[in-house]
Amino acid sequence: MHMLKDIYMVDDDLAILDSMQFMLLQYEYNLQVFNSAISFINTIDITLPGCLIVDSKMPEITGQELQQKLIAANSPLGIIFLTGHGDLPMAVNAFRQGACYFFQKPVNGKELVVAIEKAFTCSHKMFESILLKQRYNTLTEREIQVLHLLIEGKTNKQMADELYLSLRTIEVHRSKIIKKLAVHNAAELAKFSPLLA
Repeated sequence: MHMLKDIYMVDDDLAILDSMQFMLLQYEYNLQVFNSAISFINTIDITLPGCLIVDSKMPEITGQELQQKLIAANSPLGIIFLTGHGDLPMAVNAFRQGACYFFQKPVNGKELVVAIEKAFTCSHKMFESILLKQRYNTLTEREIQVLHLLIEGKTNKQMADELYLSLRTIEVHRSKIIKKLAVHNAAELAKFSPLLA
């Protein structure tokens, strides 16, 4: 089953929201529009992946301030800035903070769709990374030691000898690690190796 991709547009200019909705109608997106950053924050679960297209200059909360709130909340949303008032320092700052794209209004529809797809890719990678870190953080200190050795390719016997534990204790730790990290086998544990560095 094909799932629609969530796009959120935040712009205080209703004409822009209408034109963007019309432009993106032909694509299989679940598009939701908001005329303020506050209504967006109060409505959307920002812990899930998706694409946020946001105006940089809005009353109450600017696009950059919204970006800061999302960063503070560890949100995986891929951010695309649209602006009628952009300048180079503003764009550079947005990119430094993790924005995927920065467009000057009006925007070319095809270029925007390419940017949206890249923002989705970025968002899903970030979401997966957040999930991996959350799972990793459930491990005990001993389970982390066993995980290190598992990733190094050590056998249960080698781990037991190195950690001065019984073979049965290693098997129990290994089983708990696989369950907590939601992997199906030891080979899938490799994706956790960056967290061990």
